[in-house]
Amino acid sequence: MAVRLIREGVAAGVALIAIAAWAQRRVFPQAPESESDTDFHFPKDADFHFVRVEYTDLPQFRRGFGFVSRRGRANGWWAQDWPDADNHFTRGIQRLTRIDIGEPAHVALTDDRLFDYPWIYVTQAANWDLSQAEIDRLRDYLLRGGFLVTDDFWGEEEWEYFREVMSRVLPNKEIPDLAETDPVMHVLYDIQEKDRTFIPGSRHLYRGPGGSVEVAQPPGSAPAWRGIYDDKSHLVVAVNFNTDVGDAWEFADAPYYPAAMTILAYRYGINYIIYSMTH
Repeated sequence: MAVRLIREGVAAGVALIAIAAWAQRRVFPQAPESESDTDFHFPKDADFHFVRVEYTDLPQFRRGFGFVSRRGRANGWWAQDWPDADNHFTRGIQRLTRIDIGEPAHVALTDDRLFDYPWIYVTQAANWDLSQAEIDRLRDYLLRGGFLVTDDFWGEEEWEYFREVMSRVLPNKEIPDLAETDPVMHVLYDIQEKDRTFIPGSRHLYRGPGGSVEVAQPPGSAPAWRGIYDDKSHLVVAVNFNTDVGDAWEFADAPYYPAAMTILAYRYGINYIIYSMTH
């Protein structure tokens, strides 16, 4: 972790230089435009819910109370993009599928309600500080048929920490890239090699010439779509690495966010869900 802190300090210095260079080009609003929470109407009881996992931050990366999306405020990295991403994606599932979907929820791993939900989502997966009880509960959940999606973590140091945590959850399991032939890539939408592209966060968008939107991918990053399989070769953990699916859901209503990226993020997410409910 010391190496990670040193490198993050260097990266922060580089980021300040980059911010100064790009500052005049950032014009996209971060406040909500017209939509409000009252625009979303989902039943409380349904077959499926978008469920976000609550967790405690690592002490050195603890996040205090503040805005986590354009409309949401909370403590902790677990809530990044909440509730906008959850609401927009839930509405997308409602419109694009016949899944009986209800209002989004968020639960801790130690909450017994966890086992009521076949699919859970973790963002900022390099910042979670899981207790042994949480490790054991997550293992039990996955081995009993649950499905985990992780998203929005970046770089080799964060990858190594994530890998170490998951090795405690599911020992001796590799985390390979998803093959194009994997059933999760075709369970509803056909996701092809060309779709393994960088899905940007709002922080990666800048105004270009003539009012166009430019995407600035972090230098040296390469998006990866990986997974962990159980002993029966069923995918139980989907890993979105060096990419930000959550922001594509959150900013689905923003005219400046690239529509093609939101569509792709919806396709990945819906495939994960249908796979989790049918395999």
